[in-house]
Amino acid sequence: MSRAGTRAAPARADDQLRRERWLRVLSPIAALVLGVVAWDLVVRVNVLPPYVLPSPLLVLQTLFADWAILWRALLTTLAITFEGLILALAGGIGLAVLFNQSRAVEYSLYPYAVVLQVTPVVAIAPLLLIYLPQQVAVLACAWIVAFFPVLANTTLGLNSVDRNLLALFSLYGASRWRILVNLKLPAALPHMLGGLKIAGGLSLIGAVVAEIAAGSAGAGSGLAYRIVESGYRLNIPRMFAALILLSATGIAMFIALSALTHLLLRRWHESALVEEG
Repeated sequence: MSRAGTRAAPARADDQLRRERWLRVLSPIAALVLGVVAWDLVVRVNVLPPYVLPSPLLVLQTLFADWAILWRALLTTLAITFEGLILALAGGIGLAVLFNQSRAVEYSLYPYAVVLQVTPVVAIAPLLLIYLPQQVAVLACAWIVAFFPVLANTTLGLNSVDRNLLALFSLYGASRWRILVNLKLPAALPHMLGGLKIAGGLSLIGAVVAEIAAGSAGAGSGLAYRIVESGYRLNIPRMFAALILLSATGIAMFIALSALTHLLLRRWHESALVEEG
């Protein structure tokens, strides 16, 4: 191959990578625009009243008009979401480490973690609200749904360490603590972060479900209660505005956790190295 052809190959690869990045950004934006246009056409062609289906413009106007109420409600929901996520992260990683160090503990407790995972939170929430204070019950629901992904992924990561590296550490007389800190936890980090990304969205879902079950009004009401309240009052534009705000929050959380994952793994893990091209 000529020298010019050798130089042209990396340039073509860079162009292709650039096009792929633009496609990844523009494709969802184009799909969103088409969806909004179709939504607006359905409302206009069928002359639907706002209490049946509001137009996108009316929803946007309602979002700005009721921003103060919706923002305060969102902050309440976010506080519960992040508290539940932090508890799930601490409890899931801590219990996974305990499972890794003791098979007896894992065999004894892991089935009950599975029970928490497979039991619908919408069925647990009313029971928790009977026995716990309202804020604690809502926080417990956010924790329950976020806990298992962190536990399961971290347990998988700790148990998937290269056996040859384990043998090498043992050969040099490393203690169990040294093996855990210097080998197992770094090796399990991608699995932990994968569990964290899943748990982020689930903690938001758990907080919303618990707030709906609690159904309390007042200054401390979360965004879920505002959605239910809007439905009862047939204030459908506000309901749509709150739903859009809630969805945007979930997307922002996923993007932030994905960015954190890439930041922590980009220099050494294959999943992040491949993304950099």
